[in-house]
Amino acid sequence: MELAAPAVSKPRDAYYWRLLATALSFFLFGVGGLCLRALVFPLLSRLPGDAVRHRHRARQTIGWLFWRFVRFMSASGVLTYEITGCERLGRPGQIIIANHPTLIDVVFLIGLVRQANCVVKHGLFVNPFTRSPVREAQYIANDGSMDMLDTAVTSLQEGQTLIIFPEGTRTPPGQAPAFHRGAASIALRGAKVITPVVITVAPVTLTKNEPWYRIPLRRVHFHLSVGNDIEPQTFISLGPAPLASRRLNDFLHLHFTKELAEDERSTART
Repeated sequence: MELAAPAVSKPRDAYYWRLLATALSFFLFGVGGLCLRALVFPLLSRLPGDAVRHRHRARQTIGWLFWRFVRFMSASGVLTYEITGCERLGRPGQIIIANHPTLIDVVFLIGLVRQANCVVKHGLFVNPFTRSPVREAQYIANDGSMDMLDTAVTSLQEGQTLIIFPEGTRTPPGQAPAFHRGAASIALRGAKVITPVVITVAPVTLTKNEPWYRIPLRRVHFHLSVGNDIEPQTFISLGPAPLASRRLNDFLHLHFTKELAEDERSTART
């Protein structure tokens, strides 16, 4: 299955309108987070059901709103997007491993996989705009601890889908992603299947330490490409856990480096 919003590449491409629409997008995102905290989640908490049911409602709500946010940015001309292979996302016990070029990668993936768990940076749990959603959805704070790794493994063993960005932070422009081995360790300990998602953005935007208002001269195009499944047992059979996780991490690093290089060559040819 493929989802797409058509790409546009006119010179400057309505620069000032896109700047205004980008500002409105960030404003709506912040207001939305506060509304979830003050109105939506208190109302949802009054509905019948146990903690798992409450978590389900919270994730479904966040995922639905994230996808509406993506659609708003597309409709307002901020970006276009193309997603290939999205029907392979969202299976029980699946770990989705993605590179992290921009600020809103997680918005795309949670919008697509609405019941997924996600390892997110610890700062989101104290940010006034995001702390209520991430806590209500019971996402996992990436604090680098063994407890974090164990919680992620347990979520997979329970049949949840888990989204993780092994870099831990956004990729510096022009550099290949550098994966920490924690994601590979989690995958080998708990996942039924490993699915890589390669995210490319052209031109680059919303990178680390880049302000939201520094938008490129032409409209941004996102491409999310869901790769073939990787069987954890292939690497588990290679030997002890440290060796297996190192081999898987090296395999993932090579896969993403090759895919990103191929996409860069394709973009250069067009």
